[in-house]
Amino acid sequence: MTQVDFYILPATEQEKQLLFACRLTEKAWQRGHQVFIQAKDKTQAEQIDQLLWQFRPDSFIPHLLIDDDKIDSVPVAIGFGEQCGQHHDVMINLCEHIPDHFSRFERVAEIVFQQQTLLAAKRNDWRFYQQRGYQMNRHDMRR
Repeated sequence: MTQVDFYILPATEQEKQLLFACRLTEKAWQRGHQVFIQAKDKTQAEQIDQLLWQFRPDSFIPHLLIDDDKIDSVPVAIGFGEQCGQHHDVMINLCEHIPDHFSRFERVAEIVFQQQTLLAAKRNDWRFYQQRGYQMNRHDMRR
C-alpha cells in the first residue's frame, strides 16, 4: 500500500515548494529511487525541469519531461496531467489535488506551503488518505 508523507513548509511562496521538491528528488535519487514529479501544469513542469539543473551547482540529477521519448531511461521524470510513464516508486505531488494515479506509487510526497487555498486542499487530501487507511507521516519543517 502507498505510504504518504506530508512535508509542511514554513514558506509562503511557491518557489520554496519547488526548491524543496528539488532537494527531496535529489535525496530520493541518491538513495536509488525512481522519482516522478507531478506538476500542476506544463508551465510548472518546465519550471521544475530548469530548476533541477540550477538549484545546486554541484548537483546532477538525470531527468526528463514526460513527453520525451527516452523518459523510461531516466530515474527522474517530470509530468503533468494523467501521464506518468513507467515510474511507480516515488511521486512528488505539486498539485492542489491528488492525481488519480497516486496509488501506483510506493510513496507519495505532498509538499505543503503556507498559502490558504493550498492548505485547505491539503487538509482535504489528508482526510482522503486517512479515511482509506493509507500509512501517513507528517513532517513539520516549520520547527
